[in-house]
Amino acid sequence: MMILGIESSCDETAAALVERGEIVHASVVASQTDLHAEYAGVVPEIASRAHVERMLPTIREALARAGVGLGMIDAVAVGHRPGLIGSLLVGVSAAKALAWSLGRPLIGVDHVHAHLYSGMLRPTEASGVEAVAFPALGLVVSGGHTSMYLLESWTDVKRLGATIDDAIGEAFDKVAAVLGLPFPGGPNLDRLAASPGTNAQACEFPISRIAPGSLDFSFSGLKTAVLYAARGVPGARGAPAPELTAARRADIAASFQRAAVEAVILKLRRALDGPANGVGTLVAGGGVTANSLLRARLSGLAAERSLRLVLPPPSLSIDNGAMIAGLGYHLHGAGRVADLSLRAVPTSAL
Repeated sequence: MMILGIESSCDETAAALVERGEIVHASVVASQTDLHAEYAGVVPEIASRAHVERMLPTIREALARAGVGLGMIDAVAVGHRPGLIGSLLVGVSAAKALAWSLGRPLIGVDHVHAHLYSGMLRPTEASGVEAVAFPALGLVVSGGHTSMYLLESWTDVKRLGATIDDAIGEAFDKVAAVLGLPFPGGPNLDRLAASPGTNAQACEFPISRIAPGSLDFSFSGLKTAVLYAARGVPGARGAPAPELTAARRADIAASFQRAAVEAVILKLRRALDGPANGVGTLVAGGGVTANSLLRARLSGLAAERSLRLVLPPPSLSIDNGAMIAGLGYHLHGAGRVADLSLRAVPTSAL
């Protein structure tokens, strides 16, 4: 079964052709980084207009790379929630038009849940990925989401906890801006934190716990602590903040990254000791899974708890159409097919 996946929830216009829910014949992502760089963040109106311009060329390029004609598509899957409403409307409208004109099923996909599936995808030349044994613990860490899930199957997902304020990816981008790093901030902060001689213990930033046993996340306090460390406390008496030299910037970046990642690991441990006790697999997805420290700490936690760790390659950690098509295959198999009343929804189902 060949599925066309379309994703436009934020600032990536993406399309992919995926066979049987795992073999990626083509995955094309049109980035808007250049459009939003001067604002150090995504501007919704600019994003939606760019999707209108780039949607059809992106779909055509994916079809061409895969060597697939429209008549060879068996279904059209689209990320219809959550995200920026204007951006979502462009992708959902394109998917509806294609599904209707081709007489093919339309599948609505929650793109956050699709991130959990992204580690199951493979290029045509690669060997198959071992099936996940359920139940499993899932983690999504991105610019807009930080959530944990208990997965009974790819289509039966229960949220255990989520951020109560900022997502971890947003925190990375905002801290990068405080430190004067260019957009997108997350990858640049990761590189700065890995600079030779950097001291990740230089600043004792808070690691959010919220409450004993809580599985929710919070990163707003950590962002504020970094701001004060870099620029001083407004109106505070006493010594001003130390000069923000290149070495101090690197130390702050490394100290922030350590605290942010440790907050994620702490909550994963709580989940494994609680509602996810006994699971054998940890699956993770989202743009922040490309972070070098987080990947290392997730690997260490998996080894410590004898878990199988499923991570996407960095190329599939960002929003992409392949994850939409991949999860769409399982939704189709479960009979969860939409019709032309499918709505773009800015919030997640869970």
